[in-house]
Amino acid sequence: MERPETDALAERYARRSAADPRYSLLRADVLLGVQERQRAMRRLFARHGVDDPAALRLVEVGCGSGGNLLELLRLGFRPEHLAGVELLPERLAQARALLPGALALHGGDACALALPEASQHIVFVSTVFSSLLDDAFQQRLAATMWRWLRPGGAVLWYDFTVDNPANRDVRGVPLARVRQLFPQGRVDALRVTLAPPVARRVVRLHPALYTVFNTVPALRSHLLAWIAKPDAP
Repeated sequence: MERPETDALAERYARRSAADPRYSLLRADVLLGVQERQRAMRRLFARHGVDDPAALRLVEVGCGSGGNLLELLRLGFRPEHLAGVELLPERLAQARALLPGALALHGGDACALALPEASQHIVFVSTVFSSLLDDAFQQRLAATMWRWLRPGGAVLWYDFTVDNPANRDVRGVPLARVRQLFPQGRVDALRVTLAPPVARRVVRLHPALYTVFNTVPALRSHLLAWIAKPDAP
């Protein structure tokens, strides 16, 4: 019998170190990348009329230890309107210790979560699908997320687009695949994030070089997208 993709995913995550210093916000290249993504997200919000986040309901799939949800709180989302889903119990415990009690956190497979249909304004997913190597599971998760969205809502997507030859536990998710996963969505996509191997090298010379090299679109490794669900007829 074939192993569930959730079990395989947990095993792949177990091979990674949560304390990998390459991803610490104390590193200039990491902090610059996060700040760039935050500015790009603000632009997407402005383009799509998100000017009062306090009124919006958002769930994050694969919320990890809660860092993204903490950012959203600082942007003005209300904790009682936010939720997170996380497969790994240890990461869920870290999120619970970090985030306010009014913010709902759920453990386990997001596909099994009994979230009401059409209940969310935004479903946020960040660097999750690149860790899912089973195409059918990717499609099932995407369909689940789409059901949660109310008409006029959107999937907020952030993930890398190219394969990493040094890491067989992940694979890039190009824009064409995003469109396959959400065939009814209207996709507004930005290429963002200077490829981390490049960022690490150039920022060692000078932090300002992050911005210089990031002006070259071919060196940006991630996709930030607003995938809108059409309004009900």
